Amino acid sequence: MPKSGRIRTVFYISDRTAITAETLGHSLLAQFDSMDITQMTFPFIDTEEKANDVLKNINQISKNGARPIVFSTLIKSDLRKIIMTADAVVIDLFDIFIKPLEAEFKTQSSQTIGHHPVLTKDLDVRIDAVNFALSNDDGISTKDYDKADVVLTGVSRAGKTPTCLYLALQFGVYAANYPLTDDDLLIEYKKIPGVLVPFRDKLFGLTINPERLQKIRSERRPNSRYSSLHQCQQQVAMAEFLFVSKNIPFINITTMSVEEIAATIMHRVRLKRRLF
Repeated sequence: MPKSGRIRTVFYISDRTAITAETLGHSLLAQFDSMDITQMTFPFIDTEEKANDVLKNINQISKNGARPIVFSTLIKSDLRKIIMTADAVVIDLFDIFIKPLEAEFKTQSSQTIGHHPVLTKDLDVRIDAVNFALSNDDGISTKDYDKADVVLTGVSRAGKTPTCLYLALQFGVYAANYPLTDDDLLIEYKKIPGVLVPFRDKLFGLTINPERLQKIRSERRPNSRYSSLHQCQQQVAMAEFLFVSKNIPFINITTMSVEEIAATIMHRVRLKRRLF
């Protein structure tokens, strides 16, 4: 869809990391792909001085062009009030979600900045899961696959590593991954690679459209057999044949974000999350 030609500036403002504001904002803005958007993030806005500085920035943008869009997860009411005076479309995510909860619980929220309790145990789980993903990445070693919650497999550059790391960071899942090479797909044609046979119940396949795969591989190794369209087509076709013939669950990740891939795997495999 063609862009509108009019640039709109979007602000993400938070007293902490702004990750929540960005995540919710991106999800909403994805429904307006015809808009030409410039994005600005302002984390750790935890004083009136900082809030007023951001306010000036917003109003300056508005003075010189279209009204900005503001996604805010500021918690303290005095800081929220400052941003609400901006000449912008302000979407106060705190107000949207907290007000109904206050009404239901019949009590006021604490309005405590940074009140995101992370237990030491949770941090340990996250670190252990990430270390597991890194130690069992790309078939480096398969000796710990018995400890894996899931073993992702697919051709090279099909999104296995980022998905494993996201599963580890977001859910505390122990995710390993194994790349399907020419040796696996040609020499061991129609067979699950021997090292994976003991773990076939943990296998989950990732596939991708060959044209997209070629583009990704070309950025890494341009003008090589590895990145040729023929090689991509052949490997993807054989990998998908293996998944189907051996009843290995799989998804096509071509148009999916890593968040969507991970959520789909969690749901399909019914993985138990260690982080909430």
